[in-house]
Amino acid sequence: MNESGPNVTAMVVFIGFITLSLFITWWAAKKTRSAGEFYTAGGKITGFQNGLALAGDFMSAATFLGLTGLAFIGGTDGMLFTVGVTVSWAFILFAFSDRMRNLGQFTFADVVAYRLHPEKLRTLAAVGTLTVALPYLIAQMVGAGSLVEALFDIPYIAAVMIVGTLMTVYVVFGGMLATTWVQVTKAVLLLCGGTALLVLVLAQFGYSLDALFSRAAEVHSKGEGIFRPGGLYNDPISVVSLALAFVCGTAGLPHVLMRFFTVPDATEARRSIGYAVVIIGYFQAAIILIGFGAIAVLTGQEEYVSESGHIAGGANMVSIHLSRAVGGEVFFGLIAAVAFATILAVVAGILLSAAAGVAHDFYARVVRKGDISDQDEVSVTRWATIVIGATAIVLSVFFRDVNVGVLSAIALAIAASVNFPAIFLVLFWKDLTTRGAIAGGVSGLVVVLVLVTLSPTIWVDVLGYEEAIFPYAYPTLFSVTTAFVVTIAVSLMDHSERAKIDRSAYPQQIVRSELGVDL
Repeated sequence: MNESGPNVTAMVVFIGFITLSLFITWWAAKKTRSAGEFYTAGGKITGFQNGLALAGDFMSAATFLGLTGLAFIGGTDGMLFTVGVTVSWAFILFAFSDRMRNLGQFTFADVVAYRLHPEKLRTLAAVGTLTVALPYLIAQMVGAGSLVEALFDIPYIAAVMIVGTLMTVYVVFGGMLATTWVQVTKAVLLLCGGTALLVLVLAQFGYSLDALFSRAAEVHSKGEGIFRPGGLYNDPISVVSLALAFVCGTAGLPHVLMRFFTVPDATEARRSIGYAVVIIGYFQAAIILIGFGAIAVLTGQEEYVSESGHIAGGANMVSIHLSRAVGGEVFFGLIAAVAFATILAVVAGILLSAAAGVAHDFYARVVRKGDISDQDEVSVTRWATIVIGATAIVLSVFFRDVNVGVLSAIALAIAASVNFPAIFLVLFWKDLTTRGAIAGGVSGLVVVLVLVTLSPTIWVDVLGYEEAIFPYAYPTLFSVTTAFVVTIAVSLMDHSERAKIDRSAYPQQIVRSELGVDL
């Protein structure tokens, strides 16, 4: 609890954002009538608006809170996360945007099912979407709980219930239109708040990066070691796995892929990712500098960091403590409220993608085989939203002590292992078959879930065992390799009648996509 009581500035800013976002939700609800409007805002979002919303999706609690904490602990190793984010977005721009937009309707499963057996692939896609969305939702709620405990003198459980309720309201009533505009609003606030924090940090050292880095090396327990690799990961397998999680995982995130369908055409999709790359690249660079600024400013201040290096409130609170140290109580309240608003906006997008996976991909297309009205499908999506939101709230209680950046990386590992191989191969490999895609997706899912459970992140940090069975923090290298090998091998050995249909669909599908035909 916060012994000084709730921060009035933070409460005012937070209540203001909630009021604005609820107004956006009310406005969007009046415009959301069909399934297309609910899932994709009717494809009427511009490239710039979608670019801001995409950036908002990734400029989350994991970025602002988790990555700053990782930079504080591991020094330049935190750059593995920030560089990975920027590279992954550039990869999506060049590889996926055009074809995804031309071949899809509402979700990434629409793209895969267009060529392969739709019912089987949609079932796999729904499972993959849920297993990706839950760790991401948990990461955001853990960040929310930490913030509210520090700000509003509210218990952790009450905090995650507030966030869960608000995100459910956004999605249930406003759909993608409300989610997009809440994301845009949040992205602008976070860019302004992060930039202000960076400026105040640099002001402490006469706007000299040399002075900032020198001070960080002077006070950190590792000295100049914070500028060398190995602060967080000292083996190449963990580094490669983390890189794969970012590059392949981002390209398999359901809530990111859904945004390709909110714009009117492939040109706007490509343009929106270009804007997102620029915005995200700038913010990631700022995060690294803020992390080193936190080392230089907070180390030695027992109010924030103990002599043993323990951070008050956990590593997720580094940027929040830094805002108080360099800007006082008012600025501390502003930054904390913006961070909390960030969480609310991000979880809405993730929750919508998860609910769409259940309602659109599985219930409407597999269970009902397309025999369902728009009104009924939207109704099922809203009920799925409520159930998934409640599940995320419960699970976030058990993961409250895990760094939110690590939790998000786990979600990326699952997306890279389950969704990415199917999407990549369906778009770029003519010999992919339904059997291969199913076998590879299931293999990737099983391997990533088993190895994540046995890794230090879960086996030691969550379950409390002394030593992990699987020694690496991220299993992406193993799970992605398994998924691709199994998918390709099974597809090449598949000589069924369905395989002939799958292979014959490829040329027509891709040619029509590249000609820009509206499918």
